[in-house]
Amino acid sequence: MGHGNRMSTELPESLSVRLKYTYGDFFPLIERGFRAERPVTLRVNTCKTTAEAVRQELAVHGIRTVSAEWYEEALIADGVREQALEETPLYARGEIYLQSLSSMLPPILLRPQPGENILDMTAAPGGKTTELYALSGGKALITACERDHIRCERLKFNLERQGATRVNVLKQDALSLDDALKFDKILLDAPCTGTGTVSMAKGIRFSEDYLARCMRLQSKLFDKALKLLKKGGVLLYSTCSVLNEENGQIIARAQRAGAEMIPVDLPAEIPWLPSPEGTACICPDALYEGFFLSMFTIS
Repeated sequence: MGHGNRMSTELPESLSVRLKYTYGDFFPLIERGFRAERPVTLRVNTCKTTAEAVRQELAVHGIRTVSAEWYEEALIADGVREQALEETPLYARGEIYLQSLSSMLPPILLRPQPGENILDMTAAPGGKTTELYALSGGKALITACERDHIRCERLKFNLERQGATRVNVLKQDALSLDDALKFDKILLDAPCTGTGTVSMAKGIRFSEDYLARCMRLQSKLFDKALKLLKKGGVLLYSTCSVLNEENGQIIARAQRAGAEMIPVDLPAEIPWLPSPEGTACICPDALYEGFFLSMFTIS
């Protein structure tokens, strides 16, 4: 989903105005997060190894790591580049997956269990899919959708390397799934503007047109997710955006559809931004990307 505008190393005025209006005194914190250089973070693949074994092997390669307080398998490797980790045997064996801390939260909150029928609606490149698989001990029945051919091949490659061999991959748009299909749990990490992952150093792409296109697609995907969810099931909706226009519209759609919100509780160590009641929005900082999380059920 292309942005259709040139990259800038300064916040576009329209984005700055939106963030200031929504967050007020929190805006300087967000801007500081946009300027921060985050360390490399990775997730241990518990289907193949343990956090302690990974820490020890990385130490042999001169890479020191510490675990996040809220998740032992989330490792922070400060002072190294991603390439250094990609060159380790651990990476080649699929025992680690390079992943931001914020993006590890949706599968954890969804709590996949053995035997559950779970749908990942926008699965590529596979970080959350493989995490769901690992958290269930490889015993959840996971369906992963990806409509783009190249991204789907990347998804399959990552699943194979991570040992997630029993994931059903569908090279199709989740919007085209038959409504007769029903899932116990659904992860919808929706395509978005990515405003939570802004890096001043790398440049920023944002336009009002792109925001509008994202919101239209998000609405369609969310409505579809509710149709595919079993009664009593759980839908986790997330974006890596901190824009209230994107995330707030989903709350309104859920209310109109009669979906019930399940409150999201973040670990105390994670920085937060004001967000609609029952949801959570992570504030970008020197460790975390900005990220929105919400959960729903239907009865």
